[in-house]
Amino acid sequence: MGVRALAIPYSRTIIGGIPWYSVLIVTGILLAVLLAEREEKRLGLPKDTAIDLALIVVPCGIIGARLYYVAMTWELFRHNPISILYVWQGGIAIYGGVIGGALGAWVYARSKKLSFLRLADIVAPGLLLAQAIGRWGNYFNMEAYGPEIGNPLFQFFPLGVLVSAEGGYVWHMATFFYESMWNLAGFCALWLIRKRQRGAGSLFCWYLLIYGSGRFVIEQLREDSLYLGGLRVSQYLSLALCALAAGVLLWRASRGDKRWFAVVLGCLAAWLARWACLERLGLYALLCVAALAAVLWLARRKGALVWLLCTAAALDGLGVLAAWLGAPFSAGFAVCLHALLCSVSLPGYVAALALDGIPMRHK
Repeated sequence: MGVRALAIPYSRTIIGGIPWYSVLIVTGILLAVLLAEREEKRLGLPKDTAIDLALIVVPCGIIGARLYYVAMTWELFRHNPISILYVWQGGIAIYGGVIGGALGAWVYARSKKLSFLRLADIVAPGLLLAQAIGRWGNYFNMEAYGPEIGNPLFQFFPLGVLVSAEGGYVWHMATFFYESMWNLAGFCALWLIRKRQRGAGSLFCWYLLIYGSGRFVIEQLREDSLYLGGLRVSQYLSLALCALAAGVLLWRASRGDKRWFAVVLGCLAAWLARWACLERLGLYALLCVAALAAVLWLARRKGALVWLLCTAAALDGLGVLAAWLGAPFSAGFAVCLHALLCSVSLPGYVAALALDGIPMRHK
């Protein structure tokens, strides 16, 4: 009974009409600034850089988040444009906030003659933590949930939440919770690897890769996605950012070896392309085999640890394909399962190839 009660938030507000959503966002921002201050000292940036940066990035992020949402839902605002300013009524998008905040940081970096990529690095861990906290605002607002859960075995919180419907409440997938946990795990990973990064911007690339890979699969479960031309905008933006970030990280790991980079990039392309071919078994199987063959070739060029990591990551596709053809699951379930495995394994796959400390065995 208690778990069922948690599946419905007791109130959207905390005290005196103050929304939980706002409290959680402000909490996330404050923690992100504190973490950025720690990184500022570690990297030897000028004193108060994190505070000054926050005073610019936060307003720019809010404006960007609102404009992104308005652009994708213009029909809601076209007859009353002044309502664009009614931010308190809801309607912001995380990716718009990241884009707006990045533009603000770029302007600040230019004005202070600082490295934009270095500033992005000090912000990245705290940003992912803030996103993990902010997602709980969706819980209190009863939004950002996924499909209905029909099986009683999975009708419990936090796997699902109860959403108001005609005649009572219906269980839906708690996608806000999935993303919050993914972001929290991503924050822990960024915090652990931050001191090992070489080159400004590398940590921010890891942020894009980790957040984007998780958002890709979670977005396809949401029932309130923003669409552009029939496509879920955030899902395919996530895919593009994953490809960009992985490309940069692998190029840096190649240390100028164009042959090695070309093979790795081809393997990565096959990996990413599988997301678009989940319902085309022949092409999907071919891409899985190509990715596995490339990984095995690369394993000869690097150490045994990378061989194990890469092979385990590549085999996830073949394993799900076997489950798919074995028919213990529905095809739709297999698609969702493999999308999840792709998202989980992609950051680990890139990490294995870009891992420091393993000598390149060029011939």
